[in-house]
Amino acid sequence: MTLHPQAKAFLDIVAAAPPLDTLTVEQNRADLENAVALTGEATALPVVRDLSIAGVGVRLYSPRELAPDLPVTVYFHGGGWVLGDLEIADTTARELAHASDAAVVSVDYRKAPEHVFPAAVDDALAVTRAVLEGTAGVELHASRVAVAGDSAGGNLAAVVAQQLGRDHAGLVHQALIYPATTGRVGTDGSYVEFAEGHFLTARDMQYFYDSYAKGVDTTDARLAPAAATDLTGLPSATVVVAELDPLRDEGLAYARALAEAGVPVTSVTFSGLVHPFFYMAGVIEVAHSARRFVGTELKAAFAR
Repeated sequence: MTLHPQAKAFLDIVAAAPPLDTLTVEQNRADLENAVALTGEATALPVVRDLSIAGVGVRLYSPRELAPDLPVTVYFHGGGWVLGDLEIADTTARELAHASDAAVVSVDYRKAPEHVFPAAVDDALAVTRAVLEGTAGVELHASRVAVAGDSAGGNLAAVVAQQLGRDHAGLVHQALIYPATTGRVGTDGSYVEFAEGHFLTARDMQYFYDSYAKGVDTTDARLAPAAATDLTGLPSATVVVAELDPLRDEGLAYARALAEAGVPVTSVTFSGLVHPFFYMAGVIEVAHSARRFVGTELKAAFAR
């Protein structure tokens, strides 16, 4: 396993960052705001609009004027349910909209520690349900809907697919980018191999779980989608992981579990890359390829 040179450049930039649990949540959020410049150039789109859906703030992106036949991806940003916002996900959402030729609704769900589990889940479900039921207040295709997200957002996308996927035929795909699926810090495999030194650490993940869901039973599939006992009948999936990421193994294991349940799955590991490369297009050029790949997967799912 060889570290990609641009991933190394990213790690060099953030090498002096202190552990998250040594700072206040406000300091951690401010540090992430400073990283927005690393997310790359913003793709110009004709529609970019902040609004509210089901009482939750969202940002709507579209590569063309809104219309009732326009497919839509509901996107959940990463950040351990504690950090992250619409800004850190902005260039990603724009590029996904362009590559998928579909709208993207990026969700500003409530974050911990101010709003602990299951607040983020409730917001994710409320927005997605409104889109699927045609009550979002904007012209979108309620029968061609996908969910997507990275890291904690990938966790939320997987949970929403489980909660709504069987009851709403319009939910046609789930794109999960290095998703957190187990509800706990792992004790073997990639969690041990990349426990530190590759940006996201095992210590960081413990901080996130303690902030968001301390004491929550990890058999609760709303926290740990991998704990679900039945994955049959869920929407098709695209699962993307980074090779040098503590979350790699649980993402791949969830992809296998979906496939074993008969769900069509495409799973890709990006070699030499680290969490959160999907955002870092300003430093890691492969992020553009990954975004275009996911966008193409979404476009194909909408066409089926």
